[in-house]
Amino acid sequence: MSERNNSAWSPSSREAERAIARKRISRKQGLIAATSSIFVIGTLIAIVLSSPGWEVVKKTFFNIDYGREVLPTVFAGLWINLQLTFIGGACIGVIALGLALMRTTKSPALTPFRFLATAYVDIFRGAPLILIILLVGFGVPALRLTGISSNVIFLGTVAVVLTYSAYVAEVIRSGILSIHPSQRAAARSLGLTSGQTMRYVVLPQAIRRVVPPLLNDFVSLLKDTGLVSILGVTDAVRAAQINSSRTFNYTPYVVAAVLFLLITIPMTRYTDRAIRQRTNAQNSEGSI
Repeated sequence: MSERNNSAWSPSSREAERAIARKRISRKQGLIAATSSIFVIGTLIAIVLSSPGWEVVKKTFFNIDYGREVLPTVFAGLWINLQLTFIGGACIGVIALGLALMRTTKSPALTPFRFLATAYVDIFRGAPLILIILLVGFGVPALRLTGISSNVIFLGTVAVVLTYSAYVAEVIRSGILSIHPSQRAAARSLGLTSGQTMRYVVLPQAIRRVVPPLLNDFVSLLKDTGLVSILGVTDAVRAAQINSSRTFNYTPYVVAAVLFLLITIPMTRYTDRAIRQRTNAQNSEGSI
């Protein structure tokens, strides 16, 4: 009996034929995809390189020597963007969580705060970010409030935080509302208070569900920090603008774009992976 159990398992002839057919189809599809990609991309490259103005564009936007020269300056500006992203991201998470909780609470005593949270989200989601940056950047110093810094980096960060908190609050709120009411009922039946239910039962599940869209917002936050350059902050965009204005060569903008892409593309791929894993988990839960 032990010898039978230890004997190697071999698929049936039909299963072997199916495996061979799947491999053949997979190779055929891969060949078609590669051929199609080479043809389309090659055609686009040929159109660009054969265009009449390509040599001018190459000198104006893709000057490698000038790009190497301005790289340290633009990279130093990118460090400011990263600082704004991580500091602002931490503040956004705290404020957005508070707004989401205010908007989902049903306590009569907190009704005024729920209305205020709703108005906050409506205003800052509806107004363009660049307008909020201008209003905060030039309006707050005009008030001459004691104890409020007029530093443009601080004011730009505040404007970004105010706007993105409204967006992230709605993402978190959607996660909270996606939790089935039976979860709350079960927690309350075990003796948990309303606050304990939200903290230990609802929020952990809600946050896990909204991780992919939160990662997308984080990627957008990194890119939108470049808008604070309109206040005079010497970030990557502003550094590229300064260098371009000196020589009327726009290669620094391309350098700044490449630096942003080197950060955002891996983050985007990680977000896609998180979304795919979440989708597979939901599908497996539904198939049980």
